[in-house]
Amino acid sequence: MLKRVQETARYIKREISANPKIGIVLGTGLGGLINEIEIEHSLEYKSIPNFPVSTIKGHEGRLIFGRLGKKDVVAMQGRFHFYEGYNLQEVTFPVRVLKLLGIELLVLSNASGGVNPDFEIGDMMFITDHINLICSNPLIESVENGLGERFVDMSAPYDRTIIDKAISIANSMSIKYQSGVYAAVSGPNYETPAEYNYIRSIGADAVGMSTVPEVLVARQMDLSCFAISVISDLGVSGKIVKISHEEVIDAATLVEPNMTKLIKELIDII
Repeated sequence: MLKRVQETARYIKREISANPKIGIVLGTGLGGLINEIEIEHSLEYKSIPNFPVSTIKGHEGRLIFGRLGKKDVVAMQGRFHFYEGYNLQEVTFPVRVLKLLGIELLVLSNASGGVNPDFEIGDMMFITDHINLICSNPLIESVENGLGERFVDMSAPYDRTIIDKAISIANSMSIKYQSGVYAAVSGPNYETPAEYNYIRSIGADAVGMSTVPEVLVARQMDLSCFAISVISDLGVSGKIVKISHEEVIDAATLVEPNMTKLIKELIDII
């Protein structure tokens, strides 16, 4: 794996001249932040050696380099998922590449189902902790020189200082937000009512199909993490309705302007 990560990083460095310190992973229906980036370079995933290719609607499949506000960033316009048939080492491969490109902070977003009865569709939730229900782990067999330790401390997976700054910005902009625990499942099906109840009972506030594998690898490689989950549907008794991927995209797209404003301001002050 290390050789493949290094090969990919070398290719990107030959193709572009950039020194981003912040990496951004944009989830379902949340790719509009790209419009705020002064784009200097763009690479299609399919042109990058060893990179997976996005297969899901709402994930454009481009690696974007440019300026967001005052900072140099690299943004993944689309991510990869376990349910697409990739293993978790492939899903998280880009995070390792971004680390070798020089990033120090990973910012992630996703669309999720809210299981906290106080949540509403359209809420933004700052992820404070997570529960891995995918039944696998990208760190398995990943111990090689340069990749990190086998036994990764996860006592603080999401940077509390950055979360506090995000809360302050949201308050100053009168942006509604929630904070909570994100549970990651494999998907691709949405949850049954019984599954929603179970996920809530074990301490989660939202459930989705991404983010946790990327954070595990990021922490193994000593990257700080900040993540936002947009509540696109509700898994709460009495509020559960039939949901489609298109409706998830639509719900996430409505929240995107506020998320974009918040992330742009947050990156400026970090």
